[in-house]
Amino acid sequence: MLFQTFDDKKNCNATYTKNKLYLKAFPKKMTKTWAYSEALKNKDNIEYAQIYCKGKTLDAICPEYLQKDWEKVKNKLIAFYKACEEAELDLNKHCFYDMTPRFFLEDLAQIKNKICEFVFSNYEKPKNYNFMLQLMKILTEIKNTKLNINYSALNDRLHEFKVRKFISNNKNNLPYISYDPFKTKTGRLSTRPSTFPILTMDKDYRRILKPNNDWFVEFDFNAAELRVMLSLLGKEQPQGDLHEWNMKNVYGGLITREKAKKRIFAWLYNPESNDHLSSKAYDRESLLQNYWNGSHIQTIYDRTIEADEYHALNYLIQSTAADLLFKQMIKIWEILEGRKSRIAFCMHDSLIIDYSEEDIDILAKLKKIFSDTDLGNFIVNVAVGKNYGKMEKLSI
Repeated sequence: MLFQTFDDKKNCNATYTKNKLYLKAFPKKMTKTWAYSEALKNKDNIEYAQIYCKGKTLDAICPEYLQKDWEKVKNKLIAFYKACEEAELDLNKHCFYDMTPRFFLEDLAQIKNKICEFVFSNYEKPKNYNFMLQLMKILTEIKNTKLNINYSALNDRLHEFKVRKFISNNKNNLPYISYDPFKTKTGRLSTRPSTFPILTMDKDYRRILKPNNDWFVEFDFNAAELRVMLSLLGKEQPQGDLHEWNMKNVYGGLITREKAKKRIFAWLYNPESNDHLSSKAYDRESLLQNYWNGSHIQTIYDRTIEADEYHALNYLIQSTAADLLFKQMIKIWEILEGRKSRIAFCMHDSLIIDYSEEDIDILAKLKKIFSDTDLGNFIVNVAVGKNYGKMEKLSI
């Protein structure tokens, strides 16, 4: 049975189905809708059209015969959002359906139901559907959790123009991280406009972020993309720092660790680079033969990515590394269910947990689980701090 919700927050559970609007209660036998909401977290067997069409917007996916109807409703929707903004109503604190007339909610739900019918009739269920649904659940939870931002932590640097510009550019952004898991070809995350730009924020400003609990704990893969490459080549994971291993075993100890790191990445992400020692240890041609068919990459995580020869290896490694991190993030999220500690956000190679001291007993367990990946046991660095800019290494 098709239905629609109107908000993605946990306590906002208005539902429309079969020409009836349900407030604070869910009808039975709900099976298909547009997008995931936290209120649906424990509702099994629901299919989400947004995942079927790989994150395309309602604008992009709406069939031609419904476009006029959708445009009318969309224009009203935009007007309601603007009215809330002008009235300084924070929709992160209020349910959208409490701010809008009932007749409009019905119109919105009816057209979304029709678009969903089109999607479910014309799109195949993605092979990685269940994985993407779990990821969406985590990202929605992150999106709906307010960050603890302290811009005054930069007061000692207000004489710097770039610092004043950073504060000015971001103070009007919502203090929430809204990731888009569909925007990039490889599946790597990006952040939506007008939300906190965690992925692109300069490291110099990280100290403005403080945990809502007691500590930030960061699990960071050591050389994740190189380890992914080794695993896809069928090679065992070296223990210890991989850049030191490369320095000794790939480059014969003739250069420093830092130079070894720069050299391997300069070679890895430039297909035209010729480096005999790097090529001998990391066989790019072999990977392309196994995972690229001349036009598309097929990853072990069921992503099919269009790619020319120049980008094929980059897409393969970056996509696989991103999904590997998400897989480990899902494991940690499931273990933290019901606890005070929770996932704060993730970066490209690392996971940051807003950690409560009452959960200290499971920290070592979490690290072990995070390091135990589908591609082998990855070395994980752990850091802890009272703010994200001052994280100190922790031995566990």
